[in-house]
Amino acid sequence: MLKPCQDAYFTTFSTILCLMDYHQTQMKESQWQREQVNHLSIAPLDEHSPLYGSLSNFASVVSPEAIEDTAKNLGLAIKVDGMYYPIRETAWKSLLDRAKIGGTALPKLSRDRLAEVLNSCLALHSAGALLLIRDEKVSAVHSGDPMDYSVLPIYELLQHLQAKLDERFPENKFESGYTDHEQTKASFICPKQTEELLDSYRKVLVAQGKAGIANKLVAGVRFSTSDVGLATAKVSGLLMGLQMPIQIGDACAVEHRKQKSTADFALAMDEVFVRFGDFIGKLEKLTTVYLDYPVNAMTAVCKKQRMPKKTAMEAIAMFENSYGGGKATAHDVFMGMQEIPYLMKTEHIPQSKIYAADEALAQTVCFRWGDYDFAKAVSW
Repeated sequence: MLKPCQDAYFTTFSTILCLMDYHQTQMKESQWQREQVNHLSIAPLDEHSPLYGSLSNFASVVSPEAIEDTAKNLGLAIKVDGMYYPIRETAWKSLLDRAKIGGTALPKLSRDRLAEVLNSCLALHSAGALLLIRDEKVSAVHSGDPMDYSVLPIYELLQHLQAKLDERFPENKFESGYTDHEQTKASFICPKQTEELLDSYRKVLVAQGKAGIANKLVAGVRFSTSDVGLATAKVSGLLMGLQMPIQIGDACAVEHRKQKSTADFALAMDEVFVRFGDFIGKLEKLTTVYLDYPVNAMTAVCKKQRMPKKTAMEAIAMFENSYGGGKATAHDVFMGMQEIPYLMKTEHIPQSKIYAADEALAQTVCFRWGDYDFAKAVSW
């Protein structure tokens, strides 16, 4: 069983109370520490380094398991207040940002040489750094300038999320929650509002012989955030009930920058509820847009939206085999493209990339689909 100190740790939640309790505890136990960049000191922490077998050089909260796990992953440690902490892989990008270096060659260096390069570059900069120390490791090395990085505690974001959902979508139900060292996400279903939001759209689907799909659909909301610098705080509407949720329009996001607060996130959430009805209206219109060459249109749109080619081509082949030839609606093609996130999930593609695909697919509802209805096969 994975321990919280390990980089691969994750946990799931069956209730909103469990999710919030977890993050309330995490908020209390996490340390946000300010340092000058040129005071930071990096040391190798692989199995051959002197630190590996010297627990006394580490902060008292650091366990042998955290050291061993780091040696198998990033292989670096950082000195804070005279004591070392292992560095989590999630801190890699922000650490390079503080050193103002980058490149694919860096991870290939020996840990000794990499530590030397990082220390040489960090010593050149007198700016501030904001370190996140969590679960025995440094999880991020953010900029110390509040304009560059603003702390948005996940527990507080969840409080605002639940309050807004209860206000706008009474009787909403928590569906699932997930946390790892990179991100936290949660989804909710809103059965009471489903009839109001989806009534017209469902009737159109039933009239077109798609009652099976219509009867499964339910309105929902998805939340995601990261406080290690890998994502913004986001909330988006969802169509749920199918094998994968369909994102409703662009996600409303608040960046961890420019002195933003969790109150800004609460305000941004109002946009989600405004966009929900607008998106469903546009989705309904797609049922009236007929394409002469739907396979070519699907290929062209997937190419434009930079879907992962191998997965998209598999979804396109599935659509071509199922629709039977002839004309199809843009809505048929849009629903066919929803196989892409599902296939990505079965291929164990990182969730961040699946979210990116969701957003790219949501944008296609606003496309002029006739512009992609090419008679000639689309090369990719």
